[in-house]
Amino acid sequence: MSTTVRPDLYPTRVTGEAVPQPRVDPTVWGQGPGPLSQEQLAAYDSGGYLVLDNLLTPEEVETYRAELQRLGQDPVLRASERVVMEPDSDRVRSVFEVEKVSEVFAKLLFSSRLTDIARQVLDSEVYIHQSRVNYKPGFGGAEFDWHSDFETWHAEDGMPRPRAFSVSIALSENHPFNGPLLVMPGTHKTFIPSVGQTPPDFHKESLRVHRITVGSPGPEHLTRMAEQHGIEQITGPAGSAVMFDSNLLHGSNGNITPFPRSNIFIVYNSVENTLEEPFAAPKPRPQHLGNREFRR
Repeated sequence: MSTTVRPDLYPTRVTGEAVPQPRVDPTVWGQGPGPLSQEQLAAYDSGGYLVLDNLLTPEEVETYRAELQRLGQDPVLRASERVVMEPDSDRVRSVFEVEKVSEVFAKLLFSSRLTDIARQVLDSEVYIHQSRVNYKPGFGGAEFDWHSDFETWHAEDGMPRPRAFSVSIALSENHPFNGPLLVMPGTHKTFIPSVGQTPPDFHKESLRVHRITVGSPGPEHLTRMAEQHGIEQITGPAGSAVMFDSNLLHGSNGNITPFPRSNIFIVYNSVENTLEEPFAAPKPRPQHLGNREFRR
């Protein structure tokens, strides 16, 4: 009896040397009409990210900031798997799957101002693969190591292709000094595998540690990518946002200032790119990290 082997277009968590490969999928899957202009689509396709100014009004920022604080202080929520703490304290780092625990955030995440962009870029209907709020508190918000989200979603969640992108909406000002998002423009067009097997329940470590042992490109690849593409930091006022491709290399420094860098983070995935079995992990990550409830 023969068995069908599913193709893995982006092998990762390899043994030996990690060999980068050109991305085989588009960044912008459609060129149809939508909220983004052709110039914006071209900029997103080239750099792998696009800044969206004034996505939220000042009044909305205050509403979502209050909801952010409410979630972070909820004792039942803090005791659940949805909450990840800072590596060196008991302060909240992230709350995941916010559309399930907050009607306020759910209305925003499912609003047409975001989903219409996702449909335009991904050229299909979409669903939320992951959501969270990040607190990045002052005096101790830890860094996020360099990584490609798609590498993790492919290896540990079973996302077949990089037909997804993230939106990070600022709820506090992104200064140059309070750990803003750092990106390497253009790196989304190269897939860099990670070396090493995925340990069991690796998400419990990888979401909280300072340095990722598996799932991040090696220093030699990061150096070459930085020399080739440069590094840019995304700053801007509360209410601004940045959307970036699932395969774009990004990270952020720690926050030793008094000023938090809080944001809402949403991942939109194509309904034609739903999760399969993990490509390089013993079992899928929990539902709150990778949405497996949606089915075509």
